[in-house]
Amino acid sequence: MTRPPTAPTTNGDEPRHGAAERNDRPHGATGHDDRPHGATGHANRPHGATGQNDPGHRATEQNDPRYRAIDKLPTEEIARLMNAADTAVPAAVAAQVPRISAAVDEIAARLRRGGRLLYVGAGTSGRLAVLDASECPPTFGTDPGTVLGIIAGGPDALVRSVEGAEDDAEAGTAVIAAHEVGPDDSVVGISAAGRAAYVLAAVAESRRRGAFTVGLSCNEATPLSDAADQAIEVIVGPEVVTGSTRLKAGTAQKLVLNMISTISMIRCGRTFGNYMVEVSASNRKLVDRAARIVADITGTDSHTARDALHAAGNEVKTAVVMLEHHLDPRAARLLLTAHNNDLTTTLTTPPPS
Repeated sequence: MTRPPTAPTTNGDEPRHGAAERNDRPHGATGHDDRPHGATGHANRPHGATGQNDPGHRATEQNDPRYRAIDKLPTEEIARLMNAADTAVPAAVAAQVPRISAAVDEIAARLRRGGRLLYVGAGTSGRLAVLDASECPPTFGTDPGTVLGIIAGGPDALVRSVEGAEDDAEAGTAVIAAHEVGPDDSVVGISAAGRAAYVLAAVAESRRRGAFTVGLSCNEATPLSDAADQAIEVIVGPEVVTGSTRLKAGTAQKLVLNMISTISMIRCGRTFGNYMVEVSASNRKLVDRAARIVADITGTDSHTARDALHAAGNEVKTAVVMLEHHLDPRAARLLLTAHNNDLTTTLTTPPPS
């Protein structure tokens, strides 16, 4: 067995069925005082942040004079300017890594308890929320109800603008109630400006219900930062096209969401090293990938790996345990179940004789 080194869905408008409303904060808990230890909106804001009541003072709304004549430039020069502008995004995200990491640890702890991760956004932010959430089942084998993307205006807003949806605070509150958010859940509100009423209301209602909340924005000292337990403020500066936050701000948000979902899944044991062992092998490309993973982990040849994968019903973990412990598919599944579906523990523990 080749063991890699170890390292220290999405329909936002479908309510969760069959669960009682979880409106029960621990006794004595109140809104702002019941934050996870060490996680506070103001305390986790970048040092020196100040209020931005004037929209024109927000970084995402400012005009960058370097781009005022872009409509007069050759196409390739515009492309180079945009490419150069995008290079600021990774550094802006890097500055927020401590806050991102703190949020991930809280989220992963709740996922391990059977909770859910809900992203809530409007416009571009909402589309990114749905995109990241929808990739979790095929990549990490999660139930479609475990990671959810909720967009203001519902599914129609994915393909066309729904006017006024981001300003509908009542809808933001209602969608959280419909999903019966509770203390084991985590809710990430996403808004480039940090002011979308739908997102603010969703975060406030989630927090009232005891959920852990994160506010992801691209401005300092936003209402969203104040509303959430953990603020993440990725300051990318003015856009090439003034106010078009689908550009650098959208890129920054996607990078942060990549970290949140991926690291949370790693912390929940849904990878083996950097192998995607929960991959849903639902097409030819993914079956080929799954077979390579089985071969790499077990050190076997591709033909043997593919046969084991086929016998295991395209379940990578089951195929690996079959080959490593010389078991049939049923016995391999039972052994995985006995070890909480943890592949590392299953492989390092001798099977019962």
